[in-house]
Amino acid sequence: MTLADAAIAWYDTNARDLPWRQPSTTPWGVLVSEVMLQQTPVVRVEPAWRSWMTRWPTPAALAADPPSEAIRMWGRLGYPRRAMRLHACAVAIVERHGGRVPDDLDQLLALPGVGTYTGRAVATFAYGQRHPVVDTNVRRVVSRAVEGKPDAGPATTAADLTAMEALLPFDVPTAARASIAFMELGAIVCTARSPKCSECPFHDVCAWRLSGTPLPDGPSRKPQRYAGTDRQVRGLILEVLRHTSGPVPRQRLDLVWTDEVQRARALSGLVEDGLVEPLGSNDFVLAGDAPQTEVQQL
Repeated sequence: MTLADAAIAWYDTNARDLPWRQPSTTPWGVLVSEVMLQQTPVVRVEPAWRSWMTRWPTPAALAADPPSEAIRMWGRLGYPRRAMRLHACAVAIVERHGGRVPDDLDQLLALPGVGTYTGRAVATFAYGQRHPVVDTNVRRVVSRAVEGKPDAGPATTAADLTAMEALLPFDVPTAARASIAFMELGAIVCTARSPKCSECPFHDVCAWRLSGTPLPDGPSRKPQRYAGTDRQVRGLILEVLRHTSGPVPRQRLDLVWTDEVQRARALSGLVEDGLVEPLGSNDFVLAGDAPQTEVQQL
């Protein structure tokens, strides 16, 4: 039995029942889930995904609304630029592909905000194609089971894609199934710090386990601090703007954080990222909420 066969057999019994994995889920639903799941746990994504898909079941539905509505619906998922990218992606899908998420990998990669991982994930999980889909979980599984290393490092490389592709069956539907199985295995069994080796389908053949190599001294990626950072201040500013339909004066935004320099830096960053639009020098709105003629530079 190959690693792919073992992973699929395990997945068929142990996979989590997630809404974007249902047969009725559209390619758009898969795309939305993949963007939301970037740097965000499943437990937080699932209710947000359901709300998003209820309001915008198609790219055309989202494209018809201003980007400010996408930012509002994003809520506190974090990294709100993803909401802007999803909106831009929806507009591009409508303009370039008649509102249908393309099934061609090159066309997917040409969409705003769709990178190497997301494009391959949509092509594989939505359309059942054969592509190496490599995220942190997959790289860790392959690194341990095949190479005998405890961790694959902080960033995906071309070598990671090659290594994963070598493990995929030639049969296209089976390869697509293997891709999601490897990913799920890394997410819930072959975890970074507390792997459940006794429950792993690769238990008897995993090169890392057989070598007896211990876990690394620390995570390959340092945990990102949030409290007191510009990210926190940006989130507080957006929280005010999300719950306001009209312009918000600078004086109101000044109340969210006492450090004037950091607050100004966070606000400027939001403007530079296109999430916030200034009206004159003292009023601000979410992107898309202001008449175009009133938008000025900060």
